[in-house]
Amino acid sequence: MLQLRPFESLGHANHGWLDAHHHFSFAEYHDPARMHWGNLRVWNDDLIAAGSGFPPHPHRDMEIITYVREGAITHQDNLGNKGRTEAGDVQVMSAGSGIVHSEYNLEKVDTRIFQIWIIPERVGDAPSWGTRPFPKGERGEGFVTLASGRA
Repeated sequence: MLQLRPFESLGHANHGWLDAHHHFSFAEYHDPARMHWGNLRVWNDDLIAAGSGFPPHPHRDMEIITYVREGAITHQDNLGNKGRTEAGDVQVMSAGSGIVHSEYNLEKVDTRIFQIWIIPERVGDAPSWGTRPFPKGERGEGFVTLASGRA
């Protein structure tokens, strides 16, 4: 079932460096009618100001997919992973049994991302992180699977 959620109807928080719009209840935005949809727990439409970002913070037992729409995001975590994901590309972090990470917009321009959280089918798995480029030529005219949970 499709639900139309006009941008103006989304939960909103502007922290100066982060202008976030929430499709589902998240942080200080709480709407009992918008808690999740199946295993889809979070879909945030974020604008991260140039030279700012999320300092180190923990997660566990969540699959976190970041699709970079404009700009780039730089990730670093306590597992030793570090990488930069550019516009049109995707990073996936499996928080598993626990991970501490940071994400910064080190660019000179604002970065726009979709951040999507999926409730995993199993908890306590080993955490991991990865990024994948999606060359424009591979996209064609249809949909492209960016993340699936299938190897």
